[in-house]
Amino acid sequence: MPVRYLLDTNMASYVIKGNLPRVRERLVKVPMAEVGISVVTEAELRFGVARKPKASRLETAVEEFLLRVEILPWDSAAAKSYAALRSALERAGEPMGNLDMMIAAQALAALAVLVTHDRVFHRVKHLKIEDWTKAG
Repeated sequence: MPVRYLLDTNMASYVIKGNLPRVRERLVKVPMAEVGISVVTEAELRFGVARKPKASRLETAVEEFLLRVEILPWDSAAAKSYAALRSALERAGEPMGNLDMMIAAQALAALAVLVTHDRVFHRVKHLKIEDWTKAG
């Protein structure tokens, strides 16, 4: 079954830390086979752990999360989507961080819903977005 929901880094962090019960409540309603993250999000999560080498509980929680979620590799379709997205945002004068652009491009290429709490993604045309921190 293909990934239907791509969690961005902030949403993955909410799941790992468990500090927003509403996110976990929404997550348990979705088959885990339909939930994934970008390899970019994996890199950001691992960077967060590397910045806190004495946080062994955090490292364990991140590793357990990564075992349970599908990690989408960066591929040619994502690269093509990134090129189109970046050029469109630059023409519109709406810059975006490169890692966020890569995650958005990967969601577009995978035809997945990006699950995020970050409003910057609303600039991306045709990107389907859900915010699991909100009721509904």
